Amino acid sequence: MTPPTLAALMNRRPGLSARLKLTLSYAGFLLLAGVVLLAVVWGYLLRYAPEVITTPEGTLARSVRLRFAPGVAVALAFLLVFGLVGGWLLAGRMLAPLTRIADAARMTANGSLSHRIRLPGRNDEFRELADVFDTMLEQLQSHVAEQQRFAANASHELRTPLAISQTLLDVARTDPTQDQGELIERLHTVNTRAIDLTEALLLLSRGDRRSLTREPVDLSLIAEEATETLLPLAEKRQTTLEVTGEKAQTTGSAALLLRMVTNLIQNAIVHNLPTGGTVTIHTQSQHDTSVLQVENTGHPVPPELLPTLTEPFQRGTQRTRTDEHAGVGLGLAIVHSIVQAHDGTLDLTPRPTGGLLVTIRLLRMPQASSANGAR
Repeated sequence: MTPPTLAALMNRRPGLSARLKLTLSYAGFLLLAGVVLLAVVWGYLLRYAPEVITTPEGTLARSVRLRFAPGVAVALAFLLVFGLVGGWLLAGRMLAPLTRIADAARMTANGSLSHRIRLPGRNDEFRELADVFDTMLEQLQSHVAEQQRFAANASHELRTPLAISQTLLDVARTDPTQDQGELIERLHTVNTRAIDLTEALLLLSRGDRRSLTREPVDLSLIAEEATETLLPLAEKRQTTLEVTGEKAQTTGSAALLLRMVTNLIQNAIVHNLPTGGTVTIHTQSQHDTSVLQVENTGHPVPPELLPTLTEPFQRGTQRTRTDEHAGVGLGLAIVHSIVQAHDGTLDLTPRPTGGLLVTIRLLRMPQASSANGAR
């Protein structure tokens, strides 16, 4: 059976409101309770009340049963009216929080994410629902604002190399005597930067997804591979690379984890002392986690700068870097995204003598899974 579409659900036939249903329920229950009570009294009269009553004057009065019947009708009519009016007022009072929640949801559907319910009073089911809805709206607004900021920054970053290319081509067109080799080299540099930025954006988007192909991964082997790749850069920067520690088994995407470690080591090399710097990569297993630490020398990092380092396009203006390897401001943002995709944690700690200590903790692969993966 095919489930109904959202359009079909939105075009449902109108029905009774929840307030009217509750009102009828309250009135019906009250009327039923009255009928039961009066039935008990009526049964008592049938069993114990006499047919006639002799007055002190010696005359016969009308039967008590006959006098009871009009009173029953009046009582039932009163219970019905009282149940309808009281039920309507009571249902309105009980459903008032739900009405506020519905109004907030309607405003959200129309594009307003700044509205909050903020339902007062003590905690109950409606207030718990309102608090959860407010929390969801706050997270959604933050996520949308972050995506908008990211899109704006990405557009700006992508526009820069394109604008430079356009300027170089315009100059070459107006000046035929310009050195074509220099133009080609500069265009190649700008184009390479644009490609790197595009690939970084794609990787960052991929790292946000939780549907990763997971496989056994040893962080110590990943660290050695990334170190060998970046050894020429370290030698050029006169920076010493050192890999220490032990096996650190985890599960995840080997390609993404390699990019994560590569970005960390590259940042540690670039944001280092001009000469004579060191970068230490250490792996170890702690209880149920596998730990990767990348520590580098360098100039002191202000604590207030730490929260911005994992933000996209925040290059850390107070950190030392060369123009050649300035990057696009996505290095640690990609690292943070990959760590989140692997349900891990990322900690940044400034070293007292300068530089940064980056610690990543990922879930350790169970021994059974590790043994099977090694076969």
